[in-house]
Amino acid sequence: MFDPSEINLADPEFRCDPYPAYGRMRDEAPLCRVRFGRLFRSWLVTRYQDVVTTLKDERFTKDPQTAKRSGARGTEMRLLRITAPISRNLLTLDPPDHTRLRALVQKVFTASLVESLRARVESVAEELLHRASASGHMDVIRDYALPLTLTVITEILGVPFPDRKHFQRWTNAVIDVSGGPQSVWAAINGLLFLRYNRRLIRSRREKPAGDLLTSLIAAEESGQKLDERELLNMVFILIIAGYETTVNLIGNGTLTLLEHPAELARLTADPSLMPSAVEELLRYESPVELATPRWTLCDVALGGITIPKGSMVWAGIASANRDPQAFERADILDLGRQPNRHLAFGQGIHYCVGAPLARLEAQIAFSALLRHFPDMRLAQPRKALRWRSSPVLRGLQALPVILRA
Repeated sequence: MFDPSEINLADPEFRCDPYPAYGRMRDEAPLCRVRFGRLFRSWLVTRYQDVVTTLKDERFTKDPQTAKRSGARGTEMRLLRITAPISRNLLTLDPPDHTRLRALVQKVFTASLVESLRARVESVAEELLHRASASGHMDVIRDYALPLTLTVITEILGVPFPDRKHFQRWTNAVIDVSGGPQSVWAAINGLLFLRYNRRLIRSRREKPAGDLLTSLIAAEESGQKLDERELLNMVFILIIAGYETTVNLIGNGTLTLLEHPAELARLTADPSLMPSAVEELLRYESPVELATPRWTLCDVALGGITIPKGSMVWAGIASANRDPQAFERADILDLGRQPNRHLAFGQGIHYCVGAPLARLEAQIAFSALLRHFPDMRLAQPRKALRWRSSPVLRGLQALPVILRA
């Protein structure tokens, strides 16, 4: 008998291919309790419509402080203690605090800013692929997706070049936490990250520059500015949203294309498909597997099951994006899929503020990669690939490829 409570979302076997288990959950236990590493058991929502409800319904809070007051309990509160230094940001606040912070970010993180980055993204992609061409092989994560997205977001924020190498270690440690000693490591690296950001903010206050951080320091909405803690957390979340998720999008998308040669040939023959192809890659192998946690402010009934007040709830983005009730031929990759109402960027007030940048980077990254290396293939069997331990973000540790036949 299928028992979803025995599923560990951080287990390497589950990480490798979670979709069969998600399919059984949608059919047999669409709202269930699962294990989150060694930390705790919590609720998981797996059907598309229930996930949309969880993402948008005001009966759920994202604010850990509100969660405490609503009765969040037991070992679930360990996650709040681990993430306390970075817990007050766009991802973890409700209105009116969230409304004010988002207005400030949108004031400086504009469509024109994103479009102005096109030439720079193209230049970095070309440089990285030219470098890889000499060897005939590369790791798509280490040699392409990571340096491309990290270069762009750190240049936007104004991070000095010599300091950028630290960001990968800091963010990886915080994101890949799944319990045990990793939790301590995540907390240490989170504090190191915050300490660095404090110094960076202080330097921008003393000597403004033409970067996003300077703009955030100067931005005002209704006479209010970001205080230092809000600035610290804003930098953290922009790094995560502008770097980690897009690395996964490029890595996951490249693997998906290589595993679907007919669709890859279709895209190569018709580059105008690229915008819809990126949307389908976001749906099919979403870089965000679970939305960041919410807590119930009261008893909430979903699908005939009641979640008690104070419970931690995870919205299954990856599962919802494969729900046959929402998508025709949900397990089939269709790069021309229309319409495509995937949930990879979330829904409601917490819809990803960095979505336009992620789309721009992914379209440029895939276009350049396929143009330079149309005969690219995997350098090792799919089953030998290793996935990151984070149940929240879905991404490969490495993706080695041979660039020419």
